[in-house]
This record gives sequence, structure tokens and C-alpha cells, in this order.
Amino acid sequence: LISFADARGRLRRLRVVAVDRASVSAEAASGAYVEPGVHLRVRRGATMIHEEDLGALPALEEPLLLAVGDILLVTTGAVPGRPARRDDAGRVIAPASIPCTLPEVFREVLPGERIWFDDGKLGGVVRAATADVLTVAITAGRDGGVRLRSDKGINLPDSTLTLPCLSPQDRQDLGFARRHADLVGLSFVRHPGDVAELVGLLGAGPRRPGIILKIETPQAFAALPAILLAGLAAGPLGVMVARGDLAVEVGFARLAEVQEEILWLSEAAHLPVIWGTQVLETLAKKGIATRAEVTDAAMSVRAECVMLNKGPHIVAAVRFLADVLGRMRAHQAKKSTLLRRLAVSRQG
Repeated sequence: LISFADARGRLRRLRVVAVDRASVSAEAASGAYVEPGVHLRVRRGATMIHEEDLGALPALEEPLLLAVGDILLVTTGAVPGRPARRDDAGRVIAPASIPCTLPEVFREVLPGERIWFDDGKLGGVVRAATADVLTVAITAGRDGGVRLRSDKGINLPDSTLTLPCLSPQDRQDLGFARRHADLVGLSFVRHPGDVAELVGLLGAGPRRPGIILKIETPQAFAALPAILLAGLAAGPLGVMVARGDLAVEVGFARLAEVQEEILWLSEAAHLPVIWGTQVLETLAKKGIATRAEVTDAAMSVRAECVMLNKGPHIVAAVRFLADVLGRMRAHQAKKSTLLRRLAVSRQG
């Protein structure tokens, strides 16, 4: 039994349930707030067997709360992000900052261009750009602010980026994928040369994996016919309508039109399509679907495959989706309406 007074001075007890060479697992009936220096007492039965102060604790990630009107610095390097620093009167004396793991983009971003974070949850405009810092004015976000956490995506829809589609690590990993994978997904493809490079690295032969082209940028959409032709010449091919980044890049209002045209072009090329991003996400995560999600799931019948995200209710989401698609297949085949007899109609 481990006993201690937590950071609030409340007595807490932990019961040891497992021990191995590197760690001890213990359970508590009540929550506890601990900090370095909390004194721990370990008892076995009625005998005290050990006492020690708690050492340093691992750093806890804290999200940055950002709202419309705030200034955010996007920096190069691996320096952790930090919240804005304020004086005693609450005035900002140093804006919040976050790092970007692709320093190459800093030389290609210009003032006045838009920037989006976390799949479009937070947006802004670049006010100043240097070789190592982008100064961003936050212009879009929900009321009350947005909590921005680490490892979230950054989109630059107005910037002309010349980054290679495949990183050095990607090229190294493709050797393993060629031997063991059935499919390789190509993210942020922009032009036919990206596809040709991947095909060349995968090589030829019957064991070569198929390719899934993730269409998620305006450049890819504009060059889609040529991109599809480059892929068709190489072997098994599919298309993913990656609606998360695609919506941020082309604008939410235009997403519906763009995904329709991707479906048309893919059908004309006789290519299977994956309908992805946030399909029945509320159901998978919280246990009940929204009305808009049900309509979106019904629209996905025009693709050959639907991608669901993980969640505690994923089994229910799969069953619900199967039910919706089973009904919709009688009404729709790809982009063609079947004009079946309506359930409310009567014979005679």
C-alpha cells in the first residue's frame, strides 16, 4: 500500500496491483493531484518498508488557446510551443508560438497568404514572413477560442510550395512496403511527376503494391486527368477523396463541387474511389450520429469504399453504415440514379 498527502493536502492511498523490473502499477479509489516532492510511504501489511519523495514528473502537454484577433508565431526548429506571455494588466507582451517541422516552407510563404491549422479548426493570415518565423493574425475560429494541440496539420492553400511529395524517409520505407504491403498511399500528390516517381521507386513485377492517390490539394484537382493517366500506366490504382485537407485547401464551400468532379473523373477512368474523412465521426466517437452525418454517409454509396475513423463506438458505426449503404444501393449506382419504385407507391 502506498500512502501520501497529495498537492491539496488530501490523504490518498494506492494499492499495488502489478510489479515488474521497470515499473509498479497501482490503483486508487479517488483522484489525486501529485507534484515533485510529495512524500510517499510504502507499507506491506502493518510494516513500513520504504519512504521516498516523488521525483520529477514528465512534462504534460498543454494546448494553446487561440481566438480571433490573436497573434501566433510559427517558428522553425524543434522548440516547443508556448502560450502568450502577459503583463500584470493582462496585455500580451510576447505572442504564443508553435514550431513547424518543415522549415523548407518558410522561404515559400508570402505575407497576405492564408494559413489553417488542425483540419481547418483555426485559420489566419500571414502578416509577416522571414526565414525562420511566420507572424500570423488569427482570423477564423469558433466562439470562445480553439485549443491547438501538438502534432496538428498546417495547410497553406495560397502558397506555391515546391516541396517533394516523397521525403527521404518515405523513399527508405518504400523498400519495406514493396515487400510486405498490398497498397501504398501517396499523400499530397500535386502533379503527374509525383506519381511517376513513386512508380519508379516501387519497381515492376507482380508483387508491386497498388497505389492509392490521395487527392487533397487544388494542384492535384487541377491536374487530376494527367495524374490519373500517369497512374493507370503503372498498374493497380485507386483514388481517395481526402476531404479533410481538401476542404481546407479548396475552401469548405467548394468541397461539394470538387468531390463531385473527382467522382466523375474516377468513374470515367474506371478507378475505385475511397470516400474519406469524418464519415459518421460523431457516431464512432460519441455513440449517436448527427443528421448531416447520415446524409453524408448516404452520399458515400457512390464510392467503392468508405473510410471510418476509430472510436469507442466503431462497431456500431460500421453496422449503421452497412444499413445505410444497403438501402442506398437500390437507389444509386456510382453517379447514376436507378429510379427504382418508391416504397410509398402502390400497385394497381
